[in-house]
Amino acid sequence: MLERFSQLSSEIKQYFIITGNYWAFTLTDGALRMLVVLHFHTLGYSPLDIALLFLFYEIFGVITNLTGGWLGAHLGLNKTMNIGLALQVVALSMLLVPDDWLTVAWVMAAQALSGIAKDLNKMSAKSAIKLLVPSDSQSVSSSEQTLYKWVAVLTGSKNALKGAGFFLGGFLLMTLGFTVAIFTMAIALALVWLLSMFLLKKDLGKAKNKPKFRDIFSKSRAINYLSAARLFLFGARDVWFVVALPVFLASQFSWDHWSVGAFLAIWVIGYGAVQTQAPKITNRNGNQPPNGHHAFVWAILLLFTPVLIALALTFELNPTLALLGGLMIFGALFAINSSLHSYLIVSYARNDGVSLDVGFYYMANAMGRLIGTLLSGWLFQAYGLITCLWVSALFVGFAALLSIALPNTREAI
Repeated sequence: MLERFSQLSSEIKQYFIITGNYWAFTLTDGALRMLVVLHFHTLGYSPLDIALLFLFYEIFGVITNLTGGWLGAHLGLNKTMNIGLALQVVALSMLLVPDDWLTVAWVMAAQALSGIAKDLNKMSAKSAIKLLVPSDSQSVSSSEQTLYKWVAVLTGSKNALKGAGFFLGGFLLMTLGFTVAIFTMAIALALVWLLSMFLLKKDLGKAKNKPKFRDIFSKSRAINYLSAARLFLFGARDVWFVVALPVFLASQFSWDHWSVGAFLAIWVIGYGAVQTQAPKITNRNGNQPPNGHHAFVWAILLLFTPVLIALALTFELNPTLALLGGLMIFGALFAINSSLHSYLIVSYARNDGVSLDVGFYYMANAMGRLIGTLLSGWLFQAYGLITCLWVSALFVGFAALLSIALPNTREAI
């Protein structure tokens, strides 16, 4: 196996290293999310309190994406990725203190570091793909299709592992307890970080023309509209998925930690699997890569799912089947929407200073998660899951409307 790896091109080797880093980070990030939600729910925290634990995670994710692209262009994507891995080890270590120290403020601080780490890691991985995909001098369309496939595999596999992380978090909490689970993950990720320090190329992603700090804000109309659509898309997911859904499953369906973690793990793994197949699903009628029209059509299809689930729950039409079955359909459609967006931003981004465009876009992604997370805790506590679903549908509608403004040809970018 090592011999085969040594025979691969430099670009493919770097792609595997970056993907491996991204996988390892995502596994610990998903497990940490489930550990925190379930552990603090057991301690008697309200849904809004649990949402607040992730407040700084999302706020610093917004800041990191906005400035991280500038850092990546100056320092290189290898350094921003390795900084992200190191910060996650520190964030995990902060949770190894005695239980009396695990106050809301302390956990929020740890989550702030984790948010910075996660978005440095993601921005670096997604930006690097643009630079590593081999170009096809004979066909721009062929190169774009290859880019779409590589982005879909990276994004889909990451989300599948995030689902595995949910499963791992629930499992570790049940078998090892909170502290030992956190310690185990910190040691494993520290080893990944040490390997990455030696294996990643030193100049990956450095911009030839060093951008000024004011360049963190995108001047591209297409990227601005896509970023706004991404904000509402991820707000639509997290407004009912992050806090409301796991607490609802535990409180209304009387599921234990293992059941909640296992179900959400299966959902996210399936979601990731669909993402890897998005190029095949969205490109059945030709070899042209997707465009703004595709983003609009798939957003409209997604819109109907939270509406139908909300109506079924309102009229008590088999709530268990309606929620769980509807969640599966929502996950599949959301996966395709997310994969389309992930491809479009990498396609729209400039080659020189790609991390600036990608960082701005994922700033909007983080802002959507932040809004969705806060609304998930507040709306669920004040009004219930059905209201969360109606707000989700409203957000998807905004994403669809914004997608109308996306270009339908590369010449229009």
